[in-house]
Amino acid sequence: MATTFGSPSGDSRRGVASPRPKGREAKNTFCRNVTIYGHCRYENSKSEAPRLPIIVLSQGENAKKRFNVDSPSFTPLTTAPNGAVTPSARNAAISPKAANAAVFTPKSQRSTTSTPSLHNKEPAIQWHAPEFQEFVPETFGGPMVDSNASASYPGYDPYTASANLASIAGPGHQTSAINPYAQGHSGLEASYYQNPNAFQTSPAYHLYWPVGPQPTGLLAYQRTAHDFFIPDAVREDLQKKAEIARQVLPNTTLPLIEQFHSLFCLDTTPQKNNVPFGYASWIYKAISGKDGKTYALRRLENFRLTSETAIRSAQPWKRILNGSVVTIHEAFTTRAFGDSSLILVTDYHPNSKSLADEHFKPLQRFNGRQPTSSHVPEQVLWGYITQIASALKAIHGSGLAARLISPSKILLTAKNRIRLNACAIMDIVQFENARPVSEAQADDFLQLGRLILCIANNSSTAHLQMQKSMDYVTRSYTARLKECIQWLLNPQPSATTPASPTTSGAMQKDIDTFLAGIADQLASVFDSQLHAQDTLTNTLGRELESSRIVRLLVKLNMVNERPELDASQSIAGTNTTNPSSAWAETGERYYLKLFRDYVFHQVDANGHPVTDLAHVLECLNKLDAGTDEKVALISRDEQNVLIVSYREVKRGLESAFQDLVRAGRGAGK
Repeated sequence: MATTFGSPSGDSRRGVASPRPKGREAKNTFCRNVTIYGHCRYENSKSEAPRLPIIVLSQGENAKKRFNVDSPSFTPLTTAPNGAVTPSARNAAISPKAANAAVFTPKSQRSTTSTPSLHNKEPAIQWHAPEFQEFVPETFGGPMVDSNASASYPGYDPYTASANLASIAGPGHQTSAINPYAQGHSGLEASYYQNPNAFQTSPAYHLYWPVGPQPTGLLAYQRTAHDFFIPDAVREDLQKKAEIARQVLPNTTLPLIEQFHSLFCLDTTPQKNNVPFGYASWIYKAISGKDGKTYALRRLENFRLTSETAIRSAQPWKRILNGSVVTIHEAFTTRAFGDSSLILVTDYHPNSKSLADEHFKPLQRFNGRQPTSSHVPEQVLWGYITQIASALKAIHGSGLAARLISPSKILLTAKNRIRLNACAIMDIVQFENARPVSEAQADDFLQLGRLILCIANNSSTAHLQMQKSMDYVTRSYTARLKECIQWLLNPQPSATTPASPTTSGAMQKDIDTFLAGIADQLASVFDSQLHAQDTLTNTLGRELESSRIVRLLVKLNMVNERPELDASQSIAGTNTTNPSSAWAETGERYYLKLFRDYVFHQVDANGHPVTDLAHVLECLNKLDAGTDEKVALISRDEQNVLIVSYREVKRGLESAFQDLVRAGRGAGK
């Protein structure tokens, strides 16, 4: 039997029936198709309208239940504590008035009730920004440690640790609601922003570095801005040395040693190394309280001095003043570190490194690419040989021996510039078991030969495979260098070995014989050093009169718009008073003000500021020279135009400055 759409459905309706609301009549109820689509083709017919499916509440219930106008309002599903979605106690049906319901607006982002979507049409959501907690990124620079917990938590990785936030943040972690885009928050500066309050350890080298293409077709009298200053490479190297020399360690626990303070450890590894002195050694940078200069302190840990004569063996080393030897100033023992330590005071050369770090440090590979070639040029090796030979000449000439010529104890202080370091320590440590000086001097040649052989082969153990290493030298270098290395590695001849078959004198292996054998290379290296000295002298000449510009700037700023001279003050030598407005805006002071605007306050056609360093330098140099070139000075209101020469501007500047000097002297009496 056909039934009308919306009529009761017998027994199947009893399970979901609800009390009929008061005042509702069937004649006022429209067809659901009319409510949804605006029309219904079964509205005027007596045939049965098709039944629409409703929401499936559970698998055990009938999915083909018909809608009724008396159905209760929609009741959303509830979420169980375990996350499972359970149907409500009463079976829900959709009311026709649901189409006219208000748009759902979420009230909070932290709602724990999940509302399933019943319609395919997405409503327009209106967000209320003040009611939502903003996202706050954490600082990922280091491990997050809870100060109250006994165990430390690992650092957060936003790409791999998305599921264990609770274990990282800790049980009592609460994120404060802050603006993540506002600069200045301490938690964000470490990850996203530069800390403006932190000490800048590196100078701004980019301020002096030339950017862009360099002009090549300049005439003889034309210059660029960088031609007026020292080369960028020299400036950067000097600034690095100055920065490293000023390094201090705040809240340091290092003690004061005699007159030395502000100790700073220079070792690159915290591991103790007993090679080659037999004691653990450390190197510090310290400042002397006597002269304020910076020195290097080498400390031998747990050294016990058994004889006063041993410490006196460092006295002859103070008299060795050679450019290839680190100068030694003092040697003493101290208990400031809690033990008996030997301290050797030497010159400090900032930003230097050892030959071991320069040649034997493993090269890094980037993305599997092969490192660049580490072949050492032969001219560099000859430079090392001649410099060490010069140091041995001074040491052996004083009756001493270097005793320690190893890559880790030779400093590279500049490009191809080396110095022997830590020479006097072996004389103190091995004082009781010291070898004869002649044997120690002969061993210096052997150590020098091993050093050059290892550097030529780029291996610190090349001397252990002598034949293979010499074959590489034969293939890569000239026979002259191979002959020199073989002479150094040969043992000391006996006293009965003749120098040649035709002479009866014994063969000598000393520093004078070695220098005579490499005389041609000495001349070449000496010529290179002369060219380097000429280059540095030319660079120094550029900065010789650089203070002239500073003097002009000081005078201009002291004269322009001077506010001190009021109606109650008068310039010495005159009887009239000069108020500030009358003195600074009249006479030669007026066009000095206009000249200041012409030099430093240039603008383009659109009124935009022009910062042209070449224009400033050109004007100041012409002013310092006092040339006769004319310049047009225009007032800021463009009502006054003055045509003056640089000579007149210079004369007016000197006159106005002398007026200030006389006024200052008169007020001081």
